Amino acid sequence: MPQNPRHPEGQGLVEYALILVLVAVVVIVILALLGPAIGNIFSNIINSLNATATPAVTPTPTT
Repeated sequence: MPQNPRHPEGQGLVEYALILVLVAVVVIVILALLGPAIGNIFSNIINSLNATATPAVTPTPTT
């Protein structure tokens, strides 16, 4: 039985694949642009946590 050219099979699957590829490209571009800024935010958080974790009083050396 020949396929009806007005209703081709698999067209919906191709459209979903194209949308998925478009979303993936957009996510990659956003991460490439915002990646360094996000890295700096996490570095600042880690540095502030390390600063609070250090002892406030330095031990005096014994002689």
